[in-house]
Amino acid sequence: MQFTTRVAMYRSMQPRSCFEVRTVCHNRRDLPYLRYSLSPRFISGCYTRQRSTLLDTPKPTTHAGSALRRFNSHLPYSSPSATKSPGTAERASVIHYTPPKTGLVASLPQSWIPYAELIRLDKPTGTYYLFFPCAFSTLLAAPMASSTPLQVLGTMGLFLTGALIMRGAGCTINDLWDRNLDPHVERTKFRPIARRAVSPRKAVVFTGVQLLAGLGILLQFPTLCLWYGIPSLLLVTTYPLAKRITYYPQAVLGLTFSWGAMMGFPALGIDLLSNHSALESAALLYSSCVAWTILYDMIYAHMDIKDDVAAGIKSIALRHEHNTKTVLSALAVVQVALLAAAGVSAGAGPVFFIGSCGSAALSLGMMIWRVQLKNVQNCWWWFKNGCLLTGGGITLGMLFDYIARATDLDEKDTRSSQVFTDATSKSNGEAGDRPIL
Repeated sequence: MQFTTRVAMYRSMQPRSCFEVRTVCHNRRDLPYLRYSLSPRFISGCYTRQRSTLLDTPKPTTHAGSALRRFNSHLPYSSPSATKSPGTAERASVIHYTPPKTGLVASLPQSWIPYAELIRLDKPTGTYYLFFPCAFSTLLAAPMASSTPLQVLGTMGLFLTGALIMRGAGCTINDLWDRNLDPHVERTKFRPIARRAVSPRKAVVFTGVQLLAGLGILLQFPTLCLWYGIPSLLLVTTYPLAKRITYYPQAVLGLTFSWGAMMGFPALGIDLLSNHSALESAALLYSSCVAWTILYDMIYAHMDIKDDVAAGIKSIALRHEHNTKTVLSALAVVQVALLAAAGVSAGAGPVFFIGSCGSAALSLGMMIWRVQLKNVQNCWWWFKNGCLLTGGGITLGMLFDYIARATDLDEKDTRSSQVFTDATSKSNGEAGDRPIL
């Protein structure tokens, strides 16, 4: 680029008076400053609204040089690392974001799409992880409460609906907390609040609507269940805060996501405070689910481990980056052991230990052995499919155990009725053979 061309470009961006002052430079001490200002690097910086290292050039001593410096000072600073700042990242997200073309979310009206993405409607894995502890506790409590299959199915249907709503509320709260952190992370920079598709005020209102809907689902259960469900609302708001103060936010997430393990018992009419065996079983099941949550979210955290370092986000994956599989193995052992202890306390049969505990041990062992923690896509695959493998296996084992125990109970009732009938008939027969005096 010739000098005259540079001057023309520079002049096109400035008022004539400013240009005339800046191009008249009789003082030789200001020539380095003027040459830098008219260089291709500076011109390109002007066009992109960036101010480079101009402040490091020699300080001008004349009016012309001072005018140049004042012009440069009003340009917003943008260094190569500025792409990590929230504002720049948000603008980049808006430019590169493309709405979904396929799936359920793509079929919604355009104005609904940000809210559907906010509750992760296109990623139901989190809903399954929230639902499975509810299903575990319902199936484990069903034989103790002598519940009918229709009662069990109805209760699990309500839990599934509640899991969908409350998971969406939790995601919205999380995104509100992380609206200044999400733009720093590659995987989360396109979230609705991070890209400013949904304002924080609208997100707060949307959260309130979801919580009211969740309360409506909770009111469909027995009144006893309401008092056990309220504490979970306090836990929902603490997980985003935990990421800022501790390397173990997954433990807080486990306490939150596993709360459903306590809800199945009161949902079927069992008061945990008055039934010691039910309380012990629920506590053991809850602890098992907490270990499971920490395990799968530790794999999930490895997807963002590089961005978390840059953004200052803490996680158990960062704390145990070099011995992750050892920690995962220990968590798997704890989970299966506590699950078996919960079954013993609830009086579960052999089908539970073979089906639920056995399938959990196999699926967790295979996942820990085969997951590639340095591969983001592989971590996501095991996070998504491990949910169905482990959670589905435990649920099926509990379901078959419930059916087997209900069948055995029916057979015992039938035998008892037959014995009572035979005894009554025999008694009547003896009375008939007795001579009348």
